[in-house]
Amino acid sequence: MKTIIITGAGSGMGKATAQYLAKHGHKVFALDIVEQPEEENIIPISVDVTSMQSVEKAYEKVCAQTQGVDAIVHFAGIYHMDSLIEIEEEELLKIFNINVFGVYRVNKIFLPLLLHNKGRIVITSSELAPLDPLPFTGLYGITKSTVEKYAYSLRMEVNLLGIKVSVLRPGAVKTNMISASTKALDAMCAKTKLYAYNTGKFKKIVNSVESKTVTPEQIAKLVCKIITCKRPKFVYAMNANGYLKLLNALPDAWQVGIIKRILSKK
Repeated sequence: MKTIIITGAGSGMGKATAQYLAKHGHKVFALDIVEQPEEENIIPISVDVTSMQSVEKAYEKVCAQTQGVDAIVHFAGIYHMDSLIEIEEEELLKIFNINVFGVYRVNKIFLPLLLHNKGRIVITSSELAPLDPLPFTGLYGITKSTVEKYAYSLRMEVNLLGIKVSVLRPGAVKTNMISASTKALDAMCAKTKLYAYNTGKFKKIVNSVESKTVTPEQIAKLVCKIITCKRPKFVYAMNANGYLKLLNALPDAWQVGIIKRILSKK
């Protein structure tokens, strides 16, 4: 039996992974901003990853029940769409605070428990992270690219301490994140003053891309493999979009030209 911490465990991929691991006999500390009901092998703990004080309190609660953990799995995150010119500073800072600094805070505070068991860290990224940013999803892609650079550097450092780091890059997953994406698209289309026509066309493309999804349970099985296999890889990808990969393989100037042609008026 392994002891695992999961952030963002209240819904979607985080909840599915917590339940899958618990079902297979592992002990899970389920961290989420909204505390969940307790289940067999699942211990819910309320935490706000944007607050170092909140993360420290969560750490104390975990320490009261175990001396070490075998893995930290990061699912806490938010999705946002906007133009980089029109987005409010508050929203820009918010997505970085959760998607990037939230990962940093949890790893920093919970490191002693990982060291005790020579555990592993799994950071959820996105299929967009290794690709050139697209319009209107650029901010989300930038945060995930940033967290992957952080993960790679962290991997180099904590490997010296016996801790392994892996990155999970899911494509579209059938969770509330899809509906959040739709709401973000609708909000952006309603708000923008510069890109009203362009965002309307972009919305159709996103809806098409997100029509092919995998289930949270498929992600959960992959996470179980990552934290239990003998030699985990650094990157694990699932449900990557072929069209996005093809676009990214083209020269930068071609990508810009193609996007302009697709999203502009004829």
